[in-house]
Amino acid sequence: MTATTFPHTPWHYDNRFGQTADAHDWPRLHAAAVDRYNSAEIYLPRFKAPAEGIVKRLVDLWLAAALLLVLSIPMLVIAALVRLDGGPALFGHKRIGANGKTFVCWKFRTMVTNGDEVLARVLAADPAARAEWNRDFKLRSDPRITRIGNILRLTSLDELPQLFNVLVGEMSLVGPRPIVREEIRRYGAAFHDYARCRPGITGLWQISGRNDVDYGWRVHLDQEYARHWSVETDCLVLLRTVAVVCQARGAY
Repeated sequence: MTATTFPHTPWHYDNRFGQTADAHDWPRLHAAAVDRYNSAEIYLPRFKAPAEGIVKRLVDLWLAAALLLVLSIPMLVIAALVRLDGGPALFGHKRIGANGKTFVCWKFRTMVTNGDEVLARVLAADPAARAEWNRDFKLRSDPRITRIGNILRLTSLDELPQLFNVLVGEMSLVGPRPIVREEIRRYGAAFHDYARCRPGITGLWQISGRNDVDYGWRVHLDQEYARHWSVETDCLVLLRTVAVVCQARGAY
């Protein structure tokens, strides 16, 4: 059992869910797990006033604009490198945002252009990979990832275009990671809380191990953030994100 301490709070990650639940059990498991964890010792700075929502949006706008200005040249270089294989620099994927609305989440393309075909072949031929995909919607050793794409994922640079999503109000700098429609059922009762806020470029999941964290705890982290977020929490998460990105922990 592993534990990760959140700075200045008694919050910790406790890997109680494990990785053995069948995919069909996720909705029931998550609903029960959410209720059970509501009594856990988790304290995050609580929402203090409606004005905090305005402050959060202003901070998002200011920081996203500043980062895009500072990172404009590096982003152009990355775009050029991604296009070397003849495909587009950006990849847009439909995700579920605030109030359950669908939006296009942008990333630098990290996969081959025929990624869907490659994935279908792998899942059809490899039962272990199919089980991993059904559990996490990810593959640790994903054959679709390009050479430059692997570097972008390890450094999280592939997510820089999401700063544009932040500018237009579809995402926030900090919040739950945006999910696809197929994941709604796996959130169970917690989806109501997920849909209460804008998805984030970073969040509690990212600073807690990312893909090394089991899906059940990711759902719980999203619910806790939605219920107890504050400007102070966002600042702490942003600071921790810098360290986590440098370590490339849980990135693949």
